[in-house]
Amino acid sequence: MPHSKLSKEACHESTKHSYLSVQMNPNYVDASTQPRTFKVYPKFYRRVRLNLDNPIHAFIRLTSAITFEKIYKDGPYKLRVNPSAGALYPTEVYVQIRGVEGFIDAIYHLEIENHCLTLIYELIDDGLESYVIPNNRINGFIFLVSCVYYRSSWKYQDRSMRYCFLDSGHHLGAIASSAYLHEKNIQLIFDFDKLSLNADLGFENKEFITSCVISGETQEKSVRRLRLPVPFVCGTDYFQANEFIEDAYQATSWQLSHQQHLEHPQFNFHRERFFENVLNRRSIRRFQKQSISQQTYWQILQDVQQPIPSENFEEIEIYSVVHRVEGMTPGLYNGRNLINSGDFSEKTGYLCINQALAKDCAVTLFFVSDYLSYQTAMQLAGFIGQRVYLFSNYWGIDCSGIGAFYDDEAQEFLGTNKDVLYVMAIGK
Repeated sequence: MPHSKLSKEACHESTKHSYLSVQMNPNYVDASTQPRTFKVYPKFYRRVRLNLDNPIHAFIRLTSAITFEKIYKDGPYKLRVNPSAGALYPTEVYVQIRGVEGFIDAIYHLEIENHCLTLIYELIDDGLESYVIPNNRINGFIFLVSCVYYRSSWKYQDRSMRYCFLDSGHHLGAIASSAYLHEKNIQLIFDFDKLSLNADLGFENKEFITSCVISGETQEKSVRRLRLPVPFVCGTDYFQANEFIEDAYQATSWQLSHQQHLEHPQFNFHRERFFENVLNRRSIRRFQKQSISQQTYWQILQDVQQPIPSENFEEIEIYSVVHRVEGMTPGLYNGRNLINSGDFSEKTGYLCINQALAKDCAVTLFFVSDYLSYQTAMQLAGFIGQRVYLFSNYWGIDCSGIGAFYDDEAQEFLGTNKDVLYVMAIGK
């Protein structure tokens, strides 16, 4: 990718929706032209079939597993542990494995459709550490999340930049869930040399790295950069470049995040029940205007606000518009503080481009942030969104993410100068 000509401030501003913009560009697509949603290397590459009876295999597989298949008139949709805008699934996962019994030290591509790891690069004295955690060596796992952005821009055009980052955050949340179930500590890394890594992975302009997760033993030892080019396969069957998305990725890749002390969350979920919850997570498409208990609502928010295991951080503030929570006054809340009372269900429905989800649910959540790094903020919004999905389902209610809303009007309604990054609806 060439150096970006786009200013950092323009990335979010340029993708805002308004009532007028949506009316002028309703964005219809021909479903028969959808690009492929799975990346597959040639058949002669060495593969490791992921066996669920092997704990390491099960840990890796659950980070990206297909959990359900729906058949529509235009073909099957294979739904996964991570939600995705429009079920377009722009994210891919690569994992470097070093010093793990039963595996060659190598970089693998996680071939989701076929439940296997494809070996794409064998390590000697080189590896991904020099890009993401210099002067250290990881005996264990380094997961890379990438975006094949055309899968999303095919439908959502420039605004798909947001969905790529949000979906990356969802995928990070799926990795975190598998780590929790398999009792592994992880660390999310957002600030690293993504552009050099893209170049050395041979991604050209068709794919880009968004984030990294490490899990394993860290040694103070220098590891050199990849000594050879990595074979590249395009993640779609055809491709159309989007200059805005490529420029926006470049511009935001240089932004450094706020920093914080690394702290791990302390969850206490019933593991078998949580595992079933991961497999059964779905985006609900209709709510029944039913109330939820106040205890359930506060339990979800409490769980969602557990520490995120990363030194790179942007604060995500959550505004709640309570419609139907037993014992609570309907209205706009910031945390437990009531800002403005009233029935705002019609308003939230309108703000979310007249989607019934946002007015028929029990609570509409707005994620806002005043960030240094746009990529980190959007991915953390997606990561927290994945928590909202899983924890809502765990406590017996449903959830749906909403990426389309009238940006400036939502800001005005909330009474904030911070950018609105994501909206979620929870209820029955």
